[in-house]
Amino acid sequence: MLKELCEMAGVSGDEARVRDYLKTKIEKRATEMIEDPYGNLIVRKGTPKGPRVMLAAHMDEVGLMITGIDKNGLLRFHAIGIVPHVLLAKRVLIGKDMVCGVIGHKPIHLTKDEETRKNMETKSLFIDIGVNSREAANKLVTVGDYAVFDTEFRENGDLISGKAFDNRIGCQILLDLIESDLPLYYAFTVQEEVGLRGAGIAAYRMKPDVALAIDTTSSGEWPEEKDVPQYPVIGMGPAITIADRRVICDPKIVALLRRTAEKNNIPYQIKRPMVGGTDAGTMHLVHEGVRTGVVAVPARYIHSPLAVASKKDIAAAVKLIDRSIRELMRKE
Repeated sequence: MLKELCEMAGVSGDEARVRDYLKTKIEKRATEMIEDPYGNLIVRKGTPKGPRVMLAAHMDEVGLMITGIDKNGLLRFHAIGIVPHVLLAKRVLIGKDMVCGVIGHKPIHLTKDEETRKNMETKSLFIDIGVNSREAANKLVTVGDYAVFDTEFRENGDLISGKAFDNRIGCQILLDLIESDLPLYYAFTVQEEVGLRGAGIAAYRMKPDVALAIDTTSSGEWPEEKDVPQYPVIGMGPAITIADRRVICDPKIVALLRRTAEKNNIPYQIKRPMVGGTDAGTMHLVHEGVRTGVVAVPARYIHSPLAVASKKDIAAAVKLIDRSIRELMRKE
């Protein structure tokens, strides 16, 4: 299922395909399933009797939106959650018909401005779909269409590569947990990459006592300057967040996750450095406040056309979340 999830198009604001796919996989196992007005998919499994626990994973991915069509048929675009220096010469698929295009730029050897060479901007890029007029392009795409990267999902032993790991890996983890007997609320959220928007709405609706954001986080196995905190490493287990730019996680939830991992010999890491943000950043603020934590699978090169992750880390994350919630429900 992860291959299908990752190869599906679902840029922020255009998550319908992913949501519809998830519905087909969940409907026979769900006690209740709600699609809220903003586009979140909220699922109840069983009838929770202890603390109300909600797991959230966002459905959206980084990508592009078409903003203009030049007279020569080249497409201008806005980047959603992605920086321009990873875009040049990448293949993309545009709109509901998956029109193929390639991201281009004026040839570097014809570029005189040294600053442009070093600091490429999105406004200097375009998408070529193989036509030579605005009229021809208008027959294939329209302003407002979304574009995703044309990246094939691949496996190589324990390692997997593909697009949209952030955060279809989290969606897959929730699908795995729905198979268990845990009575929980699950939220597949929208528009995380443009401001953590959907999760706050879902948490406001469900009023959880405890919420866990299930996401991916950057790994970094490259040399760092001395004394600079290292990033998590793929293959070494899921990362537990203590704090990031949007949340200081509940200390009791952090302690529960660490204790459960050590008790059950589940490998884990602490997320470093304490940057970035997840759906936890809005969930912890609703109503009177929500006890919130984050479990994230490390992946190389997230927010780019291709990422790399470990199947062992995904399996360990499922086990850690499952055992931690069972322990939480026993305690309370």
